[in-house]
Amino acid sequence: MTRRPISVFIKKLRRPVFTTHELAKLSGKSVSNVSQSLNFLEKQGLIVKIYRGIWAEAGNEYISPYAAIPFLLPRHRLYVSFISALHLHGIIEQIPQVITLASTGHTKVIKTTIAVFSIHKISPLFFKGFDWYKGGKGNFLIAEPEKALVDCLYLASRKKKAFKFFPELHFPDSFSIKKTKAWAKSIPDKKIRVSVIKKLEEILKINYPA
Repeated sequence: MTRRPISVFIKKLRRPVFTTHELAKLSGKSVSNVSQSLNFLEKQGLIVKIYRGIWAEAGNEYISPYAAIPFLLPRHRLYVSFISALHLHGIIEQIPQVITLASTGHTKVIKTTIAVFSIHKISPLFFKGFDWYKGGKGNFLIAEPEKALVDCLYLASRKKKAFKFFPELHFPDSFSIKKTKAWAKSIPDKKIRVSVIKKLEEILKINYPA
């Protein structure tokens, strides 16, 4: 086991957010030993605890709630979608109080020291239509705007009241109606698909009147 301090390995990762387990693997130290070192650094004000086993450098200008997303569920991929994605794409101006994520795992809420994350389960067959975010808030996956809108309607069809009503929508010229309809038609579950297509037509009538 190396005698070098855990701070050396934190710097080796070259990113503001990191986990206890990856530092243990990188340093060769036990998880218990690394946890003790991290707790000591936290008391010194050098790092902050975000969530169980997730840490960040204190005062790092590149830290945002979104930077923690890849570490929230180690066994499942997550991507930003629904209301949060629509906001980041500029379609909804109002800043969501929680960050909404899509996953193939169980629906749950995770409360951290930097944000509250609301994770919603979608079918593995519909877990697509996302890419890496390019806006500088962190290294995380986000739904393309068309998929984010359909994801909202997907949840609304499953009795998720929070996704049934939208604030004012501002679609950019780059927003593709054709692509949005294609996403709606690709929903595996027929009952959900029919419900989403119906609601989508209502939204398009309002925002793209003939």
